[in-house]
Amino acid sequence: MKKLVVLSGAGISQESGLKTFRDMGGLWENYDVTEVATPEAWEKNPELVLRFYNQRRKQLFEAEPNAGHIGIVELEKWFHTDVVTQNVDNLHERAGSSRVLHLHGELMKARSTANPFLVYDLEHWVLDLGDLCEMGSQLRPHIVWFGEGVPGIPKAIKIVGEADILVVVGTSLAVYPAASLVNYTKPGTPIFVVDPGRPEVFQENVSYIEEKAVKGIEILKTKLEKLK
Repeated sequence: MKKLVVLSGAGISQESGLKTFRDMGGLWENYDVTEVATPEAWEKNPELVLRFYNQRRKQLFEAEPNAGHIGIVELEKWFHTDVVTQNVDNLHERAGSSRVLHLHGELMKARSTANPFLVYDLEHWVLDLGDLCEMGSQLRPHIVWFGEGVPGIPKAIKIVGEADILVVVGTSLAVYPAASLVNYTKPGTPIFVVDPGRPEVFQENVSYIEEKAVKGIEILKTKLEKLK
């Protein structure tokens, strides 16, 4: 069975009704998003940061996976499929994807401020000041904030490097280091880019599907059926 890797971004979740930072015009309650998504913001005003992510989590509770997410799951019957996502939502998992690597963290998890290896699943959308880990330290969103390292990149590079086919969906390929992952494919690997914005991929053997994720994934499936 060939290995298929899907690199997904905010565009696929947008069709489930989840707002992106770009949708918000870079602002949230008159704060620049970098003021609620950085380590410095956490030090300065943790209550505001928690409130920001509570609202995003509440929105996620009200969202459902769309046909794009489900279409990716359906590819598992033809390919060994790995999803490497820049998204912090859990819509890929809720749709049924078996292997998902989150580069920028997970909205439905919290972690200890004392020990980053203490990570907890959240069953509800509220995380408040006073919610503590087992060591007695405040819990923070399990999110990779601006200015923090991306610990999942080495694993993602390995996954992409083993791909027989790479699909890029719903991402402008403007955020690094995630955007650099397309450069780790084996020479000659077929790359399919699903996005109405047609982000440039400077590789050989690239095919563009200039559609949003839901429609684009449906078109993609007809193309990949010939490569299975």
